[in-house]
Amino acid sequence: MSSVVGIDVGGTFTDLVYSADGAAVTGVLKVPSTPQDPSLGLIDALGAAGIDVASLDMILHGTTIATNAVIERRGAHCALVTTEGFRDVLELGRRDRHSMYGLTGTQAPLIPRERRWEVAGRMDHQGRELVSLDEAYLERLAAGLAGEAVEAIVIAFLHSYANPAHEQRAKAIFERANPEWEVVASSDVVREYYEFERTSTAAVQGYLQPLVSRYATSLKGRLADLGFGRETLVMQSNGGLIPLARLGNHAANIVRSGPAAGVMAAARIAGEAGFDHVITGDMGGTSYDVAVVVKGEPRIAETTELDFRVPLRLPMIDVHTIGAGGGSIAYVDRGGMLQVGPRSAGAFPGPVCFGRGGTEPTVTDANAVLGRINADAPIGLKHLDRLAVEEARAAMAALGRPLGLDVEETAQAILTIVNARMARRTRLLTVERGLDPRDFVLVVFGGAGPLHGSSIMREVGIRTMLLPPHPGVLCALGCMVADLRYDMSRTIERPLGELDDAAVGEMLRQQREDGEERLAASGTRLEAVSHQHIAEMSYAGQIHPLRVAIDGSATLGDMERLFEQAYALEYGNTLGPIAKVLVSLKTTSHGLRRRAGAGTGGPRPAAQAVPVAHREVYFAGWVRTPIYRRETLGPGATFTGPAIIEQADTTTVLEPGLHARVDDHGNILVEAQ
Repeated sequence: MSSVVGIDVGGTFTDLVYSADGAAVTGVLKVPSTPQDPSLGLIDALGAAGIDVASLDMILHGTTIATNAVIERRGAHCALVTTEGFRDVLELGRRDRHSMYGLTGTQAPLIPRERRWEVAGRMDHQGRELVSLDEAYLERLAAGLAGEAVEAIVIAFLHSYANPAHEQRAKAIFERANPEWEVVASSDVVREYYEFERTSTAAVQGYLQPLVSRYATSLKGRLADLGFGRETLVMQSNGGLIPLARLGNHAANIVRSGPAAGVMAAARIAGEAGFDHVITGDMGGTSYDVAVVVKGEPRIAETTELDFRVPLRLPMIDVHTIGAGGGSIAYVDRGGMLQVGPRSAGAFPGPVCFGRGGTEPTVTDANAVLGRINADAPIGLKHLDRLAVEEARAAMAALGRPLGLDVEETAQAILTIVNARMARRTRLLTVERGLDPRDFVLVVFGGAGPLHGSSIMREVGIRTMLLPPHPGVLCALGCMVADLRYDMSRTIERPLGELDDAAVGEMLRQQREDGEERLAASGTRLEAVSHQHIAEMSYAGQIHPLRVAIDGSATLGDMERLFEQAYALEYGNTLGPIAKVLVSLKTTSHGLRRRAGAGTGGPRPAAQAVPVAHREVYFAGWVRTPIYRRETLGPGATFTGPAIIEQADTTTVLEPGLHARVDDHGNILVEAQ
């Protein structure tokens, strides 16, 4: 049996889950994150857990380093080399606006115009060379850039998805000119025909690759200093893992690393409990992340907007994020209205009640003032024995004074606003997409999620909420339960009548081989390898294809039949004799590994729910409220709100009128009476 650790580095806290036998959770903890160097937070978590790092068999890791680098614009200095006439594609983008009304807003491309160059050379859409590549110019350009402060070269040529030969020759020239450069060819990152999205994705990869490569090297060195020399796997945005050694070349794939891990864990835990339609809500210190799981599978977005006109064309779990976390700052705007977020107090100084110099009241301060958080047992804060509630009350009083609100009314108003914002984003992903939230179970997690789950449940009209055994560290647990994953894609963009079964079968075989080679190169022990194939198809003249699941031996006739069925299901009819187009082929290769479970693996506590204490908690008025310890609540235990459930990684608020019971898996299921 192997010992494994899952660690998720968030904006405010770094979470750790430990399994001594690789099968069940042994321990959990939270420590403050270290924004100046995220790897230090990971090392701090290992130290605080008292784990013998040298004896571990595997470390599984989720990180925000790529996300923060894009948001804060502190990635690498890049140069972009593109086809003659396409220097401005990053600005041109699509016909969209920063704001729906008016021409306000700014655009900040990751690679500014003065660091972009054009070169002669042209392929057509079928990969035939129309103009030869000007290699002499590239040699001169490489020599000129050698003296510039450039860390990465991004190469994005027109139609390289059909024939990457020009990109590969240019890549070789730059690599010879300066081995220190990180050189990125767009066809190596995403081999699809969306010119703007492909260029942008390559730019994101180049922007992050030097930073992420240094992080991987630094982390590997720090772990080696602790005696650890085995496998370290990192969570990708698609819900799969990748070895730390390969992280730099897949830097763009970890932009939503942590949130993806939480969704994967929530989907698995809910599935084991008998729910296959799930809404996930991850509320940490800085943000609230929402995702939808349908029939046990998280929704996947092919393109994600990281910022205005910064799309990322890579498969990612469709997570929507708003600035609503425990550290979100409340303030009165110029119009005299109370607002909450998106600005956050972060890890330092943090909320006022953390006692680290914060002066602006936050969502966490509101929960502390209302008695929803146990002030005498701070979670993840070793520097203080008690939350600075009086300081938080003073900050709340100052905020509420111009609004004519007292301390409790101000705190309650903050919670009402932030809960409404989270509910609104949840409805966006369900009701506004034709999904009935009453058909879904809400799984809330993150350090602050269970504090607000009851309110979100009622605001949206969800009937059932599920609280996993360790909701405060679920993203770390998600790293432990994930498999390795690689995604391959290739644009075809040809009518079915111009293709033959042998050629299509060969493309699928090559993608499977590519996936198997990447999995084998990971060096990770796998129990099995599986492949999933997708054909993106449309009718001739359409620009939005449908995704059709196929098997590796599918013929063109099979694809046509499956496409017509999918089209009729989506739109209610078909377009008859109009030609069908195979837009692209995609393959996902999974390396299945032995994974830890979500349970504690310890002795089961008594089923009867017995409060360990009572305290005054504000629910539209002060109410004497029973306090339960999560570890004392065994399968079959039932209780009603109002109630507070405390545990090592989070606190759960059960509002009045809600009924809770513990299932056989240790989850708390909450329903309206």
